[in-house]
Amino acid sequence: MFIARQPIFNVDLDVYGYELLFRLNSQSSQFGGISSQGATAAVLTGLYEAGIENIIENKRAFINFDEIFIHSDALELIKPDQMVVEMLEKIKIDDSLIERIRSIREKGYQIALDDFEEAFQSYPLSPLADIIKYDLMATPLATVARDAAAALAQGKVLLAEKVETRDEFLQACDMGFTLFQGYFFSKPVIAGQSVNKSPTKFQYFRLIEELKKEDPSYDALAELIQQDVTLAYRVMRMASVRSNHDLVSSIRYALTYMGLNEIERWFNILMLQDLGQEKPAELMKIALIRSRFAQTLAKRALMTYNAQHGAAMMGLFSVLDGILDQTMDEALAGIALPPAIPDALIKGEGVLYPIYQLMLAYEKGDWATTLKRSQELKIEEYILYHDYREAIAWANEIILNIA
Repeated sequence: MFIARQPIFNVDLDVYGYELLFRLNSQSSQFGGISSQGATAAVLTGLYEAGIENIIENKRAFINFDEIFIHSDALELIKPDQMVVEMLEKIKIDDSLIERIRSIREKGYQIALDDFEEAFQSYPLSPLADIIKYDLMATPLATVARDAAAALAQGKVLLAEKVETRDEFLQACDMGFTLFQGYFFSKPVIAGQSVNKSPTKFQYFRLIEELKKEDPSYDALAELIQQDVTLAYRVMRMASVRSNHDLVSSIRYALTYMGLNEIERWFNILMLQDLGQEKPAELMKIALIRSRFAQTLAKRALMTYNAQHGAAMMGLFSVLDGILDQTMDEALAGIALPPAIPDALIKGEGVLYPIYQLMLAYEKGDWATTLKRSQELKIEEYILYHDYREAIAWANEIILNIA
């Protein structure tokens, strides 16, 4: 079973929930080679047994249902405050369906109409819906203005899906949309902005430059860290966590305890967090998930230790353009990185590029590419969901430790 997630934001770009993208196995379509009711039962049961909070944390899961899916007894396994029931756009409407939707609404479940293209006032399910989702690729904002206003007048929540630019996000906000889905939040706002000159970035560059020397000096690293009281505190705190809170007597001791590769990873994480303070928190979380997931994929593909370490850095830096509002080429300029990382992120080539492709394909629910790349890398498909879920848990732990 494959399960990925895509964030859904509110107007403040805080995560409201996650749409769950799933597929049972490589031989199945989205709903499996069995009945759709059986498929949804398998997915919901799997989520329940694995602990759905491990995937959606304390947010809501948006899950697609069709006219057969909706009657599955497994639906009630997920609590109403954890799930939004999305009705697919081509659903067959009859009295049985309407009665079932009424029944689950009475139990507290929210109903969303997915990829809505119908006339709002006359569509039979409109009165039962809490959320109306408009796919901006299929129904641009200008074409839904009247229906959107009618939906708002009836107290419906509007969700704009496939929002690709900040301009679309702002336009949707002006029209009354309050939920948003898409990759607009991870893209540069102003390419070419002069972030390279920021003191924060230069300070980290100096640390990374020292780490890349043939014989890095712990004394030099400690001296650089001690110039920033916040950074010094965080390094001591991280080392304390790593040592199970044994006494960590100095910055130099902390660095020695952690080791050079671990130090480098932490500096990169802290750099992204500091540079991304004005960006959605989810962007940092995605960077961490990608870092762990890519490293695990490289390990599964039996790559060298150095390649695994490079894969982790590649995943982490894959959002740097969005954080710095620069092209990826500009964002990576001045950072002493192994060539395989810019090769993958900028040129779309090299030993790490298949890992990059597999990481993104899984994240976006592109299962055809996921299967193709996993087969090329000789990674068993069944393990991907486990590794992705573990990456989410690891990212959450890291965020707690650096808060």
